[in-house]
Amino acid sequence: MTALPLVVVQALQPLTVLSAAPGVSGVIARVEARLQGRRGPHILQPYYDLAKLFRKESLAPEAASPVFLIAPVLAMTCYLTVPLLIPVLTAFPLPLGYMGDILGGGFLLALASFAVAVSALLTGAPYAQMGASRSKTFGAITEPVMLFVFFTVALVTATDLPYAQAATVRSSTQEIVRPAHLLAALALFLVILYETARIPVETHTGTNEFGMIEQARSFEHSGPYLALLTWGSAMKQLILYTILIDVFVAPWGLASDTSLVAVALAIPALLSKALVLGCVVAVIDNTFAKLRLFKITEFVAAAFLLAVLAIFTLYLGGG
Repeated sequence: MTALPLVVVQALQPLTVLSAAPGVSGVIARVEARLQGRRGPHILQPYYDLAKLFRKESLAPEAASPVFLIAPVLAMTCYLTVPLLIPVLTAFPLPLGYMGDILGGGFLLALASFAVAVSALLTGAPYAQMGASRSKTFGAITEPVMLFVFFTVALVTATDLPYAQAATVRSSTQEIVRPAHLLAALALFLVILYETARIPVETHTGTNEFGMIEQARSFEHSGPYLALLTWGSAMKQLILYTILIDVFVAPWGLASDTSLVAVALAIPALLSKALVLGCVVAVIDNTFAKLRLFKITEFVAAAFLLAVLAIFTLYLGGG
């Protein structure tokens, strides 16, 4: 059986996320439209939009600094680095998987969000500054949630490597239903709803200034830089889905070796699980009404409480 070099498998992980992320977003948008009784856009529409944006001219506000143009590239770099650290296609850690743990991956995602928020603040535009301010205000709660979820992983597996947590879950079905694990996974799911700009937090495709967070931050970008931000947002969504699926909920279908067949089968397995999770998110997106802005803190605080309960449950013997 043909075995792929480790460097090729390593490169396939970010390339899979890079190439498949817009398609996953397109399928979710189509499912949402069907749930609303509309025909909806083509599932390849995100690719068409990116191609159109890359062909357009880039403009920058007069008051913007070089950070305005650097931020989309920095965010994209962060999103391409995280798949090197998490189990995307393989059940075993690849060589570069040891250069950072799950906490390092969380810091990279936070760095990307911070860079985009700073670039929005530097534009001087009111809507962009509003979105950046809101994202950092609510991010002050979501980031501790991520830390507590990662602490739960570290306490369960005695290591902070995501591959170890995935191996722990695969070892026994009892690991999935342990209270601490369920609470941490649910907390992470609520964070994903916030980070991917989904109802009940935000209208994902809306342009209502009273509810914009994710969309408002890129309000002043255009051309290829807006394409990078849009593409990066889709990548962040797929990365968070992958962390929830391949680390907490269903770490099956991953390649156990570097054979061509095993790695090739791991790609559709990942995308199938991501699409199932995306459909669940789409149902939530169309079932619940959007929360008022000041109620979002309560939603995020609920996720924080679940993450804290996971830690306490672990110490009290429920883990």
